[in-house]
Amino acid sequence: MASISHRDPAIRIVLLPRDTNKHGTIFGGIILSYLDLAGAAEVSKNTRQRIVTVALKEVIFKAPVMVGEVVSFYTTTTKIGNTSISVHVDVEVARGNENIQVTAADMTFVCVDEHGHPTQVIRISP
Repeated sequence: MASISHRDPAIRIVLLPRDTNKHGTIFGGIILSYLDLAGAAEVSKNTRQRIVTVALKEVIFKAPVMVGEVVSFYTTTTKIGNTSISVHVDVEVARGNENIQVTAADMTFVCVDEHGHPTQVIRISP
């Protein structure tokens, strides 16, 4: 896949030694947590409501992330439904003079009320 780094990322972070496994690469779970944060940041462009993550489709790690590398999470809203918002997240790492795709995921978030029940999406006015 071609680099999408010409866009502004939802999140850009440098991962630290505390985020590594015994092989010196970043734990996949750390990347998953930032995927969730990046997706939520994208949703916040569309609504200010309370949201929960209800689905994270297949995540395949295509390249490892090393300590100290800059990791960028690029997001796009793919669908706004009645109670849900779907987001695509691409993850890239800057390695030398190139950007390497680490993974990508499609996520679904649902707007919920104060009791945790799904509620209709109320869009932010443009």
